[in-house]
Amino acid sequence: MRALRLLLATTARVLTQIRHDHRSVAMILVIPSLLLAAVYFLYENETLPPGMPRTFDRVGLVMLAIFPFLIMFLITSVTMLRERTSGTLERLLTTPLNKASLLFGYALAFSVLAAVQALVTLAVAYWVFQLDVKGSPLLVAAVCVLNSVLGVALGLLCSAFARTEFQAVQFMPVVVVPQILLCGLFVARSSMNSVLEAISNVLPLSYSVEALQEIGRSTDPTQTLWQDLLTLGLIAVGLLLLASGTLRRRSG
Repeated sequence: MRALRLLLATTARVLTQIRHDHRSVAMILVIPSLLLAAVYFLYENETLPPGMPRTFDRVGLVMLAIFPFLIMFLITSVTMLRERTSGTLERLLTTPLNKASLLFGYALAFSVLAAVQALVTLAVAYWVFQLDVKGSPLLVAAVCVLNSVLGVALGLLCSAFARTEFQAVQFMPVVVVPQILLCGLFVARSSMNSVLEAISNVLPLSYSVEALQEIGRSTDPTQTLWQDLLTLGLIAVGLLLLASGTLRRRSG
């Protein structure tokens, strides 16, 4: 019970800290919607035959997974590194709270922010840009929230291997960009060569994109969708457990 109170206290402290960081709040709540707007206006003047779905409905749907994933990875890795370099983690680890509980406290705080971010971006996509997909918006929301949490888990893990904020940012072209290139957005995974397809099959973002594509093409949930959701959940938990095992008190 005491560990639970400390975990919730850690969650509340992180949320309060980020609430006072206006730049972080803007990145979490505003930037994904602005990026989605850029995608919308990119295809605004396209000419389509009658009955043909908009390109934005296909590309914008996938971007609902990519943008939150990218932003939450960046925010989480940098914030966690600040906690370590400031000595906050060292103080917290002197309490009865173990590493796993501590990290899950951070994960819970960032996951709350991730959920709010996903809901704001979805509201903009559906109400402002009239996103039209066959599947349920609730399923889209579930994938987006889960994908944001995945970005949180990956950010927490990568922050353990960085000593400065600049190094934390450098993980983006190593960890995030390859996933964007190989997730199936630009080329179908089945059309890739065997090496790239094998790499794509172990990247978390590939399952997020596949899940959203399943929602986009089918009115009812498919078996592939449920499998992708289960895979994403297991990957997120696994990353958090790995991150707890690499958690260090201070950077350096």
